Amino acid sequence: MTVNFSYDKRQVLQALRFHFLSRPEIRVMIILVNVFALFSAALFYFKKVTPLAFLIGSLLWIFIMISIWFVLPGAVYRRAATFRDHFTMEFENDFFSLGNERGSRSWQWSSLTKFIETPNFFHLYFDPRSFFLVPKSSFGSSDAIFEIRQLFKEKIQKKA
Repeated sequence: MTVNFSYDKRQVLQALRFHFLSRPEIRVMIILVNVFALFSAALFYFKKVTPLAFLIGSLLWIFIMISIWFVLPGAVYRRAATFRDHFTMEFENDFFSLGNERGSRSWQWSSLTKFIETPNFFHLYFDPRSFFLVPKSSFGSSDAIFEIRQLFKEKIQKKA
């Protein structure tokens, strides 16, 4: 199966948000910041801390949420020229390949550690921090999306 695609900025930013929010270290940080925010709100309510301390805690929460939701995905998008290229991707039984006007590269299916499906993309992971986004819109029909999903499930084995 061969697909051609380029990226839509809004969809890529949403996919990057999903990637960052799925990282365990960011999840833990968000949970800790939210617990801290609730704890500081409770202390403020019971008049155990000053309004300034509560305001600083609230600003910290707002800053972290803005950073994860807007700043981090935007910085990755601006830094990576990949999202401005046009690609051709081929999926074969033994390998898959990716190419653009500057060249192409092939990989064995075993080089992928996992795949994740989001509303607009398939995230193909080489390792926990290195992945490639394949837009679902490039497959054309829901039957083609179903076929490629089955191929991914068959070829990409989760490694322990």
